[in-house]
Amino acid sequence: MPEGHTIHRLAEDYLARFGDGTAIRVTSPQGKFADAAALLDGTPLTAAEAHGKHLFLHFGAPDAEDWVHIHLGLFGKVGFGSTPAPPPTDTVRLRLRNDTSYVDLRGPTTCALITDAEKQAVHARLGPDPLRPDADPALAYARISRSRTTIAALLMDQRIIAGVGNVYRAEVLFRHGIDPYRAGRDIGAAEWDAIWADLVVLMREGVRTNRIDTVRPEHTPQAMGRPPRVDDHGGEVYVYRRAHLPCHLCGGEIRTADLAARNLFWCPTCQHR
Repeated sequence: MPEGHTIHRLAEDYLARFGDGTAIRVTSPQGKFADAAALLDGTPLTAAEAHGKHLFLHFGAPDAEDWVHIHLGLFGKVGFGSTPAPPPTDTVRLRLRNDTSYVDLRGPTTCALITDAEKQAVHARLGPDPLRPDADPALAYARISRSRTTIAALLMDQRIIAGVGNVYRAEVLFRHGIDPYRAGRDIGAAEWDAIWADLVVLMREGVRTNRIDTVRPEHTPQAMGRPPRVDDHGGEVYVYRRAHLPCHLCGGEIRTADLAARNLFWCPTCQHR
């Protein structure tokens, strides 16, 4: 499942290609979104925003209530291209097209036309997003500081903090030397402030580069004289998907375990309970 920086990057990409105020073609080749697509066809895309792993596209006049709510889930994919667009396959849930670009959405968990009130209800059930200007990290800490649940599980709970996925969870805990099994209530306020500030920086960089890099400058392959990471996910990381490999800092073995149905990665030497 894409992490939050990917969804914010998608919002920027939608606006860059379709946000010039001109009418666009909106279709649903698959047919599952056909009625809503017919209502939106010929209207402009006027806004695109993300909250955590949820993408919202606004169509029509600024005061219109037509929002398309998209959640990619595990299998959803978005593909951009230049016109002329090829004939769409029958797996395309939603296609937007103008004179220069097209974008196809396939396999999302959610693709629905919603009102502004329904959109606000989605925001209300999500925690603060490090990439949103309206985010209040104190709201997340108020819940974390009362919880006996592990900090690793809390960071993945979208109701507490929105947009953090498995990679950012593992990496930010390593960067701050925090054992993933520490209870939320054992995380101090200063520690939380540092975690939040780090997530803001790391995820903004993820939006900019469209990949996840979490190692500090002194720990890059060039600085350490080590081979670059070879992984489908790309990006330089400390522990994510590095189980049984040596830690870049201490040389100890990176461990992995199942936590809340996701693979957890950490260094037991560098991250203290």
